[in-house]
Amino acid sequence: MSGRAVVTGIGVVAPSGVGADAHWATVTTGARRLGPISLFDPASYPTRLAGEVPGFTATDWADQRRLVQTDRWTHLGFAATRLALADAGLPEVSPDPYGYAVTLASSSGGNLFGQRELQRLWGGPSRTVGAYQSIAWFYAASVGQLSIHHQFKGPCGVLVAESAGGLDSLAHAARTVRRGTPVVIAGATECPLSPYALACQLRSGLLSDVADPRRAYRPFDRAAAGYVPAEGGAVFVVEELDHALSRGARIYGEVTGWAATHDGAPTDPDRADPVHYARALRQALDRAAVRPEDVDVVLPDALGMPAHDRAEAAALRTVFGDRPPPVTTHKPLTGRAHQGGSALDVATALLAFAHDSLPASAGPEDPADGCELDFLREPRRPRSRVALVGARGFDGFNSALVVRGAAPAPRRAPESAGG
Repeated sequence: MSGRAVVTGIGVVAPSGVGADAHWATVTTGARRLGPISLFDPASYPTRLAGEVPGFTATDWADQRRLVQTDRWTHLGFAATRLALADAGLPEVSPDPYGYAVTLASSSGGNLFGQRELQRLWGGPSRTVGAYQSIAWFYAASVGQLSIHHQFKGPCGVLVAESAGGLDSLAHAARTVRRGTPVVIAGATECPLSPYALACQLRSGLLSDVADPRRAYRPFDRAAAGYVPAEGGAVFVVEELDHALSRGARIYGEVTGWAATHDGAPTDPDRADPVHYARALRQALDRAAVRPEDVDVVLPDALGMPAHDRAEAAALRTVFGDRPPPVTTHKPLTGRAHQGGSALDVATALLAFAHDSLPASAGPEDPADGCELDFLREPRRPRSRVALVGARGFDGFNSALVVRGAAPAPRRAPESAGG
């Protein structure tokens, strides 16, 4: 076995749509998917917008027995995993249980389930919680449920680093492949939309309170005022290269480099240190044996807070000099889904290579001082097929991931009129 980790399946369940094709259509058309929160009444909160998965019906993706034991965040994971396995051409129940593993990221666990049970505890006459509270809210719930249902008994685990975790999950999957497990389910979903989850995010001082969905989330822009929360994310089939080739799988690309650092300080809305983030970006490139000038595109963290946007731009200039590669972000279209959002960025990069087109960035319209990067204004064909994805988790987590896209499938010549 080569030990090389390639992506053979992509499952997207996000505000951009259900399925990779729906996500790509949102990215390429620039359709904004933010709107009023519908999962609960947000009238008493300053932030009332979010990115929600359109038309998601949990019973389409799991049986009722599993649904009553789990939170919506896990329901989204059920769907994304089934989509990824189908995309990769793999069975839903493993024929080789110890050859399959699950490594997902999480940060806040089962918010809606926990909200309901806490209200029962403190507001109901029984003063009790349901039997499944102990497992449904737990940050490893999705990993456990997927491992059990699909009979994936290889080395499983959960990565917790807020937004950075979505990239850490893929890095850990690549390490697991190198250690001999041929198939790993990786990525992340999230659902941070409940009253107490929103209250926790508001406490950070990072949420946008702009009421206009078209202007609420504007990273790197002079009008940046924080992020808009979102649910969903992306799940991948990460597979050992020889294993994928032996079964004739379609390959989206390869995970070639990764790195993680830590600032050692809590997140401050008005301050951000670019040093450790820049170190993660540089180390990921070094480990991928990629020169900075050979990077096709960067998909940034794009928090939407002025200090953090300036720090991210400064980190990119530290790594790439005065001429950073093209930058594209689509979080203004979908919202920030925490660890699910960084996984979604990886899906965007791999789909861009599959479609042979780097998509235009969803802003900024008016770059803020210190944020003057080469934002893609028009789609562009990739050159080196190398993408660098960055993510910063609350309270100091920094991660970077390098993916190299496979060559797109050759386009068929149109048939002549005579057949």
